[in-house]
Amino acid sequence: MRPSNLFSKCINACFVLTFLANPTSSYFIITEPAAGRQWVNGATNLVTWEKGVLDGIYGFDIEMARMSQDGLMKLARNVPSASNAINIQLQDVPAGDDYFLIFINSTHGVMYASSSRFTILAASSTPTSPAPSPDAKVSTVAVSGGPNPTAQFATTFPAIASAAAVRWEVGMEHLAGLLSVTIGVVFGATWTLLW
Repeated sequence: MRPSNLFSKCINACFVLTFLANPTSSYFIITEPAAGRQWVNGATNLVTWEKGVLDGIYGFDIEMARMSQDGLMKLARNVPSASNAINIQLQDVPAGDDYFLIFINSTHGVMYASSSRFTILAASSTPTSPAPSPDAKVSTVAVSGGPNPTAQFATTFPAIASAAAVRWEVGMEHLAGLLSVTIGVVFGATWTLLW
């Protein structure tokens, strides 16, 4: 085997080991409303989610949209992600079977998750399947009317402290990645100087 081939294979192996040593734990799933869920005007409905612990998302904005119409309904700004639930109270929201929720950072335009499609029924209607009961321990956001591009968020939560001021701790996976890169650099430099 030629020395240049061996060198490139060693460098490639170091890069692969570096990426494998750095685990990722980010996911964001809206669990409620589930697909086909029916919400009723005048009622309070539960929204729940699951997310990764180490993803760096401490808060997000909730918006509601329809597939058949343009425009967004801005429900809540700066929702604390640690609560894992929020109640939405509907008042005079147009009925339709094509609604979905968007969890987004509206400042940067980064979308974290979107819900399954669900239905909003008129106030006098009865849903065909029971929905989860609202959670009395979490905040409730009251929403009324349809999409309005000039409307502000229905509710704005206080600012959330991020982990920016917290001391960053180096885990074993980071040390393993750094060590593999260092070994690769030293090996490459030695190889270059000796050949």
